[in-house]
Amino acid sequence: MSHNRRIVIGDVHGHYDTLVALLNSISPNSNDEIYFLGDLIDRGPKSAQVVDFVMRNQFKCLRGNHEEMMLDVVGGPEVSIELYQGWLYSGGHATVASYDSKIPQEHIDWMKNLPLYYDLGDYWLVHAGVNPDVPLQQQGAEQFCWIREDFHSSNKAFFKDKLIVTGHTITFTLPGVQPGQIAAGKGWLDIETGAYHHNSGWMTALDLNRQKVYQANTFDGRIRILPLRKAIAKVDSSRVISRRMRKRA
Repeated sequence: MSHNRRIVIGDVHGHYDTLVALLNSISPNSNDEIYFLGDLIDRGPKSAQVVDFVMRNQFKCLRGNHEEMMLDVVGGPEVSIELYQGWLYSGGHATVASYDSKIPQEHIDWMKNLPLYYDLGDYWLVHAGVNPDVPLQQQGAEQFCWIREDFHSSNKAFFKDKLIVTGHTITFTLPGVQPGQIAAGKGWLDIETGAYHHNSGWMTALDLNRQKVYQANTFDGRIRILPLRKAIAKVDSSRVISRRMRKRA
């Protein structure tokens, strides 16, 4: 096994202090690879600091749906009032405040260039998931940044030779998963444990090589480190109601 670690970090949502505590517990060195699954921004108080930190350290980062929402508003020449209000409602207020109402072009350009997924060979990192019924090459931001139930309700692994690791959907919203647990489904792991949510507060990092979980809590400052096998709750895909099933009902 390589001495290098591959560390995947779930949604940060502007909680810079929790992120720093999490990284301190991991103590990464220059040989370790750090990957963020997107949603660095919104809801928490220090989105600007989080983005600046990830940029400055040249960590690898995916685009999440919250970066998508921000880019829809500030990434082009015109601003849609409807999109702007939607972003603010979804946590954008905190992001605007953290930038003191002036988002630097450097940060906008950096977000525009964030990839939608990373293929690590044995693992496939994406913010939200994939549509199980559509070939990968026909999918894009709509699926990779936004999908939920149609992905989690699939009873068949999308890849035969690699495991998908996602953020996006808070794990305890899935059937049979308690706050702070990592959700495991058919060919996927979800490590978004809800750092901003009052029912959880846990921010999670997963060491892929050593199968170890690191967590820091936003609200009480707790740190915990445990084997992945002890952090996992298996999700029964048949209990996840997809949008397709709701439409048929």
